[in-house]
Formats: sequence, structure tokens, C-alpha cells
Amino acid sequence: MPNIKSAKKRVKVIEKKTLRNNMIKSGYKTAVKKFEEAVAAGNMEEAKVLFSEATKKIDQACTKGVIVKNTAARKKSSLSKKLNTAMA
Repeated sequence: MPNIKSAKKRVKVIEKKTLRNNMIKSGYKTAVKKFEEAVAAGNMEEAKVLFSEATKKIDQACTKGVIVKNTAARKKSSLSKKLNTAMA
């Protein structure tokens, strides 16, 4: 445990940021999972809507610094590939 006042504050701040980051990460993972379930079920209309929601969540996670820019691009690319192959 930290003894110095500033170190105690850093511990509290890090805990808050960790909760925030986990919330954002969980949100985009859930959106991706819903999209993949819709594609697997063959529901293309719903998949299109969920694709835009998932890409939005991924972009938000990237903006907040939860995931790196290249990771976000890779995830969006793989989602669009899944959508395009399912549509064809």
C-alpha cells in the first residue's frame, strides 16, 4: 500500500480509469458478438445495422485510448470482410 498522499491518489485514479476502460472494452466486445451472431443466423438486415454499431463502438474505444488505432482498423476490417462474405 502506498504511504505518500500523491501515491494514494494515483491508486484511486487508476482504479477509476480501469473501470472506465473495462466498461468501454466490454461495450465494443458485446457489439461485435451481437454482429457475429446475426451473421451466423443469416439475418443480413440486422447484421448491417449491428455492423455500423460495432464499428462505432470500436472507433469510440480507439478514441478513448482503450485500443490502439491499428487494432481498431484490423477489427473493423475483419468485421466488414465477414459481412461481405455473408452477403455474397
